[in-house]
Amino acid sequence: MIEATQQISAVRRTVGARVLDAGEARVATISRTYDATVEDVWDACTNPERIPRWFLPVSGDLRLHGRYQLEGNAGGVIESCDPPKGFTATWEFGGSVSWIEVRLAAEPDGTRFTLEHVSHVDEEIWEQFGPGAVGVGWDLGLLGLTLHLSSGSPDTVVDPQEVAAWTTSEEGRLFVSLSSREWCEASIAAGTDEAAARAGEARTTAFYTTPPEPPAEPAAS
Repeated sequence: MIEATQQISAVRRTVGARVLDAGEARVATISRTYDATVEDVWDACTNPERIPRWFLPVSGDLRLHGRYQLEGNAGGVIESCDPPKGFTATWEFGGSVSWIEVRLAAEPDGTRFTLEHVSHVDEEIWEQFGPGAVGVGWDLGLLGLTLHLSSGSPDTVVDPQEVAAWTTSEEGRLFVSLSSREWCEASIAAGTDEAAARAGEARTTAFYTTPPEPPAEPAAS
């Protein structure tokens, strides 16, 4: 049973900026602590046999400078790797390139997992949706990792069909709405105008919770 409020409150979210060679980029950071060793979390995040058990099927060469591809999602190149502390990689999707950095650190109650998503976001897209556009997706991804690690077995598979069904349930929609709100609050804390941030939150929530239109009935011949 997934309790939306509990899962949302377990996660830290911040929004910031970073100057890259190509100019200023937006940074969305998400982190939480798992009751697992650093080595176990590292294996869950980098083992090509284990990643599909909680995230997506992955192919490619999962080593330094290797190229990876997540089925139906992003691909990219692994730019740095420091096992079991972290790695960086490009995140290439929809014709755009951004970057992710994953860091793992031991804490008294487990392992702190931190992911930064760094991107040059079109200002119109940012004003329309804010950080929730990527943030909600990462919240859902970390939920899969949470279910996998909390089982206590590296062989546990999180059923993607069950997760998809849960996402459209009342509790799932609550999870998405709370995630969108928390990313909005992080954006406001980073200096975004509150009215603009709230408007972006509403659009992000609607994007993730509005069911797709059913296909049109074929015209009678």
